Amino acid sequence: MSILSRFKTVFLPDFMKTNFGNILTDPPLNPKDPESFEELVKTNDLLIERIVTGKKFQTPGPWYDQNRDEWVLMVKGIAELEFENNEIIRVKEGDYIFIPAKKRHRVRSVKHDHDCIWLAIHGDFK
Repeated sequence: MSILSRFKTVFLPDFMKTNFGNILTDPPLNPKDPESFEELVKTNDLLIERIVTGKKFQTPGPWYDQNRDEWVLMVKGIAELEFENNEIIRVKEGDYIFIPAKKRHRVRSVKHDHDCIWLAIHGDFK
């Protein structure tokens, strides 16, 4: 066993140990679920999650009013986000958006030919 591997095993918390997956395929969305949330990394100060919005998602979705800032990347798919002030932003593959804490928003619509895959990072980014 190398010195580095012993160090990682002894001193690093579980969330910092090697974690491997594929954001495009792991895990597949349950066909009965319109949307799924998978925590990839979670600490007291940070949450990184994979969100899959399925083809059967009923839009517009519920309003979100989160206590932390959110940075979101559209990995796959096309959707529209709606904000409480009636602002609508179309998000396509590769686009990202920063949503400040307490800014009410929801998924207004999704393109229904395939699932949308989002990468969301929640924290205090000020």
